[in-house]
Amino acid sequence: MVKKMSIKELEKKAYDVRIDIIKMLEHAGNGHSAGPLDLADMMTALYFDVLKHDPKKPDWDERDLFIMSNGHCAPVLYAVMAHAGYFDKKELMTLRRFGSRLQGHPERTSLPGLETTSGPLGEGLGQAAGMALAMKMDQQSHRWIYCMMGDGELNEGNIWESAMLVAKYKLSNVIGIVDRNNIQIDGTTEYVMPLEDLKGKWESFGWHVIEIDGHNIEAFIDACAMARAIVEKPVVIIAHTIPGKGVDYMEYDYHWHGIAVGIADVAGAPPKHDQAAVALRELRSLKGKITGDHE
Repeated sequence: MVKKMSIKELEKKAYDVRIDIIKMLEHAGNGHSAGPLDLADMMTALYFDVLKHDPKKPDWDERDLFIMSNGHCAPVLYAVMAHAGYFDKKELMTLRRFGSRLQGHPERTSLPGLETTSGPLGEGLGQAAGMALAMKMDQQSHRWIYCMMGDGELNEGNIWESAMLVAKYKLSNVIGIVDRNNIQIDGTTEYVMPLEDLKGKWESFGWHVIEIDGHNIEAFIDACAMARAIVEKPVVIIAHTIPGKGVDYMEYDYHWHGIAVGIADVAGAPPKHDQAAVALRELRSLKGKITGDHE
């Protein structure tokens, strides 16, 4: 089992995870930046506080399940898994290399601790629904499935088909998490395909909704505890986040969501060496909270 941390320790760990994300992306030369950075706080809280899991026994029958539906955010998943002890952190530098276990999207059979393969957006909640229904049939009421979704991903119709099924069967062992960072590859979500009233949409599909600041680790842990206590319907946590969190020049800029490989001179490609150096200095100083030499 992973030892739980204090809130301060979790906050520091989240910045360590962001540092590894920048290093991974620079070394790989491609991949997504904004989403993985903004998810670092919640993902750290999941793997070091919320989830019941054991890196030494990744197939443990009593474990909770985590599904990353927005698979392009894999760098943050790999980083927290490495920090938790699923594999050596040195392997993070193989991100997206040919033959690496750390592909651009998680591939279930390649790495211990991955529960599903994700890539095509919109599939994660359906996968969670099937697993939750099986657990309910097996009367495994002590296990939960956490499904991370991107807000742009909610444009996919199969998300809402799955939301209806989960509500119909009252699968309260599913806890949905929406990364509400308001961006997708072509611009802001409200420009590309407006989502609001997002809380009202989920409620109309029969879900209980909790809204939080996705960078407040304590609030996220509390929201997960509340979600586990609600048994009459499924719960979705709408977590408001800042894309590119922790790196000033990336924050709020949708271009850093990710762009096509090979357009290296356009803002939004993974950070080049000089950009990565700026980001690492900022992250190592906890955005200026620590002074001194951080090279």
